[in-house]
Amino acid sequence: MNPEDIKISVEKEIKGKRIQFLLKRLMDIILSLIGIIILSPVFIILSIWIKMDSKGPAVFKQIRVGKDGRDFTIYKFRTMVVNADKKRELEIDPTNLGNFVFQSKSDNRITKSGAFLRRTSLDEIPQLFNVLIGNMSLVGPRPEIPDVVKYYPEAYRQRLLVPPGITGLAQVSGRGEIELGKTVFYDLTYIKNFSVWYDIKILFRTVFSVVKEEGAF
Repeated sequence: MNPEDIKISVEKEIKGKRIQFLLKRLMDIILSLIGIIILSPVFIILSIWIKMDSKGPAVFKQIRVGKDGRDFTIYKFRTMVVNADKKRELEIDPTNLGNFVFQSKSDNRITKSGAFLRRTSLDEIPQLFNVLIGNMSLVGPRPEIPDVVKYYPEAYRQRLLVPPGITGLAQVSGRGEIELGKTVFYDLTYIKNFSVWYDIKILFRTVFSVVKEEGAF
């Protein structure tokens, strides 16, 4: 899907749903805090396993682009070898941005523990801290890296009008295997139709997608 094919406009919908977004933030705070408390033993166990499996820190940090184009640091469990970004450069073609795919099934930088964490999406749970402090939401567009955002056409930049999410309509529609153009289409469709109830439905869909390991690698 090319940038010129995406004609969804979402700015009016956002302005008319301020109460819904306040309720969304309240839900994010409550659920992320509960999740951090309940999953604290899992954090410890996975951290030990990751460090035993390969050299390096258990938690991976990377700069991503958030709401209104502001950079923030995302936290995930490390699924690749240390300095993985230096071992392979992203091949981004600005003239064919819609077909860009961030992840690859055949990536040899993924560790043994990392393959399991990605398949089960357990690598995502440290992002609950991002949600709690307000850099992210439980549900929203995929958080993008700056090297890709700098090539965004105007239509794509609309996805930066709301906080990125741990999960979202794009994630439950293909997880790691869909092209950027389709991802943006799903993200803008989500923003245009946003409601707290819509978020709850996507969260339930996420659980089923993870259990079935749809599009996971």
